[in-house]
Amino acid sequence: MQLTSVAQVGDLDFDTIIDVRSPSEFAEDHIPGAINLPVLDDDQRARVGTIYKQVSSFDARKIGAALVAENAARHLRDALADKDGGWRPLVYCWRGGQRSGSFTTILRQVGWRAELVEGGYKTWRRLVVEACAAPMPCPVVVLDGNTGSAKTDILKSAAAQGAQMIDLEGLANHRGSLFGAREGGQSSQKDFESRLARAIGALDPGRVVLLEAESSKIGDLQLPKGIWAAICSAPRIRITAPLAERAGYLARAYGDIIADTARLSAVIDKLRPFQPAERIERWQAQAAAGEFAALAGALMADHYDPRYEKHRARQSFDEQVVHAPSLAAEAIPALAAQVIAAALS
Repeated sequence: MQLTSVAQVGDLDFDTIIDVRSPSEFAEDHIPGAINLPVLDDDQRARVGTIYKQVSSFDARKIGAALVAENAARHLRDALADKDGGWRPLVYCWRGGQRSGSFTTILRQVGWRAELVEGGYKTWRRLVVEACAAPMPCPVVVLDGNTGSAKTDILKSAAAQGAQMIDLEGLANHRGSLFGAREGGQSSQKDFESRLARAIGALDPGRVVLLEAESSKIGDLQLPKGIWAAICSAPRIRITAPLAERAGYLARAYGDIIADTARLSAVIDKLRPFQPAERIERWQAQAAAGEFAALAGALMADHYDPRYEKHRARQSFDEQVVHAPSLAAEAIPALAAQVIAAALS
């Protein structure tokens, strides 16, 4: 079976997609919807590789075949025990070679109509890289605004109202700033790109897509060059809001960090290379006293806002401005409607 596009994966006519690579390979990235039935676990794969390099390819294949057979038998007894005769799996490994070929042969001997992904995971990865490097398939409008201007919430509300949007921070599981780590942490770069490629592949080319203004990295994850180029060159809608509104919004939106005072203190300490010691100590005192809105306001006024303005001064954007007198939850839908109207104007 040949994969020709990222979007094709959602329409595959198979009952189960099986990734037979090792658990660590699967965890780094895999074809969406696949389950992991490794025919060699991580230790076994390393062992076979060592024998291949240090002894001989023949000995490595012989030992590898025995291990594959043992693991395949276990999968037949356990994970696949309830599959009936009509079950139709799609199988892949790294290159579509020995591991997936061996497992597919066993499945076919049972009587199942198992098929292989031509080129294995490498084919999927190539399609993802191509999709992420290509120009965006539809017009892009970027939602900009200083820290605390509720850009992500406004974009989500716009999507709920029918706008086309890619939630980059959601895909990256990170809010984009030094304080932006989220529970569960970030996935691998490859997994991020796979999910981003699928989101791009699902876009309607005839409609505008809204993206949030980001730096070239979200947390530890790098934006691929196609979407980064679009963010740099697209027209922008900038949200402006009073500092007090932004501070109040941040105190609500970053409740997970506020609830963990040790974590908050540790993140503030990371700003020491950029700020005077007395300012850091004042921020630490506000954090310790629970003055979170005041802390958010000070962080923006003294750290984040000057950096945003310095960045804007270096670039020229085609920009519309939407002013937000309030960033309360009940004000977000109306702001999102204004953003949609501006994006379509």
